[in-house]
Amino acid sequence: MPEAVVFDLDYTLAVPERDRETILTEAAAAVGAPPLSRSAYLEAHRRNLTRESREPIFAELLNDYETSVQPEAVATAYRETIADALTPIPGVERMLESLRTEYRVGLLTNGPVRAQRDKLETLGWENRFDAALVTGELEAGKPDPRAFQAILDELDVRPEHAIYVGDEVEADIAGATNAGMDAIQVLFDGGPDPDPRALATVEQPRIADELPPLL
Repeated sequence: MPEAVVFDLDYTLAVPERDRETILTEAAAAVGAPPLSRSAYLEAHRRNLTRESREPIFAELLNDYETSVQPEAVATAYRETIADALTPIPGVERMLESLRTEYRVGLLTNGPVRAQRDKLETLGWENRFDAALVTGELEAGKPDPRAFQAILDELDVRPEHAIYVGDEVEADIAGATNAGMDAIQVLFDGGPDPDPRALATVEQPRIADELPPLL
C-alpha cells in the first residue's frame, strides 16, 4: 500500500474550458501581439521549465517577429486568460480531501513559478496538498528524476512508497517510473495512448471515482 500519492496539475486535476491554442490566440490578440504558434510555444516551454515566469518563453517566440509588444505583456495576458478558463475535473476536490485522510498527498507541476502558483490560487487549492512544488522553483523539471525526488523529500517518503498520477507520457509516466515510483496514467480524448510503463490508467472525467480504488 502506498504512503503518498503525487499529482500532476494540468489535464490531470484541472482543465481549461477552451483549448490552449485558442487561449494563446486570445492572449496574443489582447495585447496586440502577432499570432503565435502553439507548437512553438510548447517547444519553448520545455526549454524553460525552471523559470520564474513565462517571459523567457514569449521572448523566444516574439524574436521571430517585428513587434513592439513586450514578452511581459503577453505572459501576463496568457496567465490571466488561462486562469479565467481553468476548471477542476468533477469530483477532484472531494477526492483530494478524502485521500489526505489515508495518504500524504502532493503536487508536482511543470512550469514557471508565477504561472502555476497563480493557477493554484485561482482554483483555491493552496492548501489542498501536503506539499506542492512547481518546477520553476527547482533545479530541474519533469521528467528529470531530481524534480520527483524534490517532492518525495517534501513528503518524506521513499519513491517505492509513492504513486505519481499524470497524463503526459514522457514528463509524467516515464519521469516517475525512472525515479523509482509507480505511475498511473490519466487518459482523455485527444491525449496520448496508454503507456505500458503505467501501473494502471484512469479516464480523466472519472478520475475522482476510478483512482481511489486503484490505490
